[in-house]
Amino acid sequence: MNDTVPATRSRFVWIFIGDDGLRAGWSLVLFFALVLLAAIAMVVGLRTLAPAALQLGAGMTPQGTILQEVLSLLAVGIPALIMSLIERRRLVRYNLGGGNRLAAFGKGLASGFVMLSILIGLLAATGSITFGGLALGGSAILSYGIAWLAAFVLVGLFEEFAFRGYLHFTLARGVAGIARWLGHDTPKAPAIGFWVAAIVFSVILFAYVHTGNGGETPLGIFQVSLAGFVFVFSLWWTGSLWWAFGFHAAWDWAQSYFYGVADSGLVSTGHLLVTAPAGHALMSGGTTGPEGSVLCIPVLLASMALVWKTMPRGIPPVLDGEA
Repeated sequence: MNDTVPATRSRFVWIFIGDDGLRAGWSLVLFFALVLLAAIAMVVGLRTLAPAALQLGAGMTPQGTILQEVLSLLAVGIPALIMSLIERRRLVRYNLGGGNRLAAFGKGLASGFVMLSILIGLLAATGSITFGGLALGGSAILSYGIAWLAAFVLVGLFEEFAFRGYLHFTLARGVAGIARWLGHDTPKAPAIGFWVAAIVFSVILFAYVHTGNGGETPLGIFQVSLAGFVFVFSLWWTGSLWWAFGFHAAWDWAQSYFYGVADSGLVSTGHLLVTAPAGHALMSGGTTGPEGSVLCIPVLLASMALVWKTMPRGIPPVLDGEA
């Protein structure tokens, strides 16, 4: 009887604990449960303490976007922090590390603005966009510019970490463990895990959640998938999400504030320039905006090449051999 108890306990522990700690499947289940609890707590709290804030969160305004993204970031950030304590990993392990993070973020900001500007230039060169002057004047240019920059930095932080942070790292290590088991500790297992997680979260799920945007088109959704691939490639190449944080923020800021074009059919309140699509929707993007234009494809591919040529090589955490 004394011999069977340890064996039973060992099998029970094996179900939950692997060579790298809590098994990835249980980690994902627990993380999603914590995200759900955090979201419920925030909604209940707002309805009880500040019901007016729920109305502020509606519409494409900088204040509403900031509120929405702060809550969204907390809803994934707090569970990730709790999971880091449970798993005994530093929070930066979830694709937040790397050297020169500020420099990588700054290069991402510059790259995002430049690449979106190139896309606008291509639209102008093909007669697919028209310009109608300034929509703002005086101090409103600066105040809206700063407010929208803050809003889109939060958008970048939330969307990148939600799809390419904790979830990506955890699924990647889980798939890598399965690949090792099937291939008897194949050295390719971490890379297999990385790219399976990339396809699931950055290509498929990232595009799927954007189908809820009323102004999206099939071409626009395809290009969301392509953008997700660009972002996850930057993680693969640099070893962290900091370039993607900056690029995502600046691309959205240039699109929604600076050039004032539609984003998934929505035009932001307080944009700088007055623009309108012209010609065939395949070229202009129509009411979807530039992200619905076929011209967006080469710009996104060029963005990936930009990462490859200008950013130093790093190692994603799931590939560095540490648990």
